[in-house]
Amino acid sequence: MKKLTVILSLLLIVGMLTGCAGTPVIYYTECNCPEGAHVAAPESAPAEKPAAAVPAEGALKTGLALIANVGDSKSATAEALGEGKYDVTMVAVLVDDQGVIQDCLIDGISDAVAFDNAGQISTNLSAPFQTKNEKGENYGMVAYGGAIAEWDAQAAALAQYAVGKTADELKNGAIDETGYAPEGSDLASSATIYLGGYVSAIEKAAANAKHLGAQAGDVLKMAATTAIDSSKNAAADGGGVAQLDVNLAALTVKGDVITSCALDAVQAKVKFDVAGQLTEDVSAPVLTKNELGENYGMVAYGGAIAEWDAQAADFASYVTGKTVSEVAGIAVDETTKPTDADLVSSVTIKIGGFQELIAKACR
Repeated sequence: MKKLTVILSLLLIVGMLTGCAGTPVIYYTECNCPEGAHVAAPESAPAEKPAAAVPAEGALKTGLALIANVGDSKSATAEALGEGKYDVTMVAVLVDDQGVIQDCLIDGISDAVAFDNAGQISTNLSAPFQTKNEKGENYGMVAYGGAIAEWDAQAAALAQYAVGKTADELKNGAIDETGYAPEGSDLASSATIYLGGYVSAIEKAAANAKHLGAQAGDVLKMAATTAIDSSKNAAADGGGVAQLDVNLAALTVKGDVITSCALDAVQAKVKFDVAGQLTEDVSAPVLTKNELGENYGMVAYGGAIAEWDAQAADFASYVTGKTVSEVAGIAVDETTKPTDADLVSSVTIKIGGFQELIAKACR
C-alpha cells in the first residue's frame, strides 16, 4: 500500500520538461531515453553582431567633388561662333570624424570648344584643356583684369581658410549673401573672386568623404586630366557634339606609398546641328560617373561585370598601400585594360587613365 502511494505521488508530479525528442513529457523513473536526454539544454546565447569597424586613432576621411556645368554654351550665328562652354570645379579634402577640414585643394576648368554655323568645329581637338592651376598667371586675371592675385592664388587662399573649419562654419564665415568674401574680412584681402561655387564644392567634397585609409600627417594630392578629342562635327546624317572628358583623382600619400584614393569622371557634352544650333537644354549640371551610378549603363547595355563607379572604387582600393611606381607597373593589355589576375576579377575597364592620374598627382 505504501509502495502504491509513492507511485501515485510520483505520477502527480507532472513537469513540462525536455524529453528525448525535445517535446514536453511526463517524467517517469523508468525511461529508455539516452543518457543525458533529460538534462535541460542551456539557452542559446544571442548571436553577437559583428563589431563595427572603428577607425584607428588619427584616421581621416578623403573626399572628392567634381562639379561640371555647360550652361553658358551658345549656338552659332552668322557673326559669331557657337561654343560648348565648360565650367568645372574640382575639390579634394581631408576631414576628421567631427567634420573639421584638415586639408583642402581646389582647381577648376574654364574653356570652350567652338563651332561655326555650319556645324563644323574650329577648336584644335588634339590639345587637352589645362586646369586653372596649370594655367597659373596665364589665366590672365592680373594681366587683363587687374585682379589682386591670379586665380590659383585666390583659390589657394580659400582652401587655406577652410582648414580647421567644418563646412557649416566655412559657409557662415567665408562668404556673405552675395557669394563673395565679406568686405573687410581677412579672406577678402586675398580672395576677391566669386567664392560661392567653391564653398559649395568644398561642402560637397566633405559630404562625400569616407574612411579610405588616410591618417593624420598624410599628404593630400589631387590631379585632373582632360580630353576633347571625342568631339565631332555635325553632318547631314547626325548632329555634332562638343565633348569635354575629365578624370579626377584625390589621394593621400605617406612618403611614396598611397594611403587612400578616390576617383571620379565626367563627360560634359554639348550637342548641335548642321546649322550650329544647340539641340539640347544645357541648363542642368552634368552628372559625374559616380553620380550616374547604374544609370551610366555599363551593366545594362554593355554587359559589364560591374558599373563604372564600382570598378573605379575597386581600383582605388587596389592601389591603396602601393607605391606610385608599383601602380605604374600594374600589368595591362594594349588597350590599358588590366591583366593582373587579382584585379581583373573586379576591374575590366581601361585603367591607363587612372595610372596617369596617380602619376600626375605625385609628380
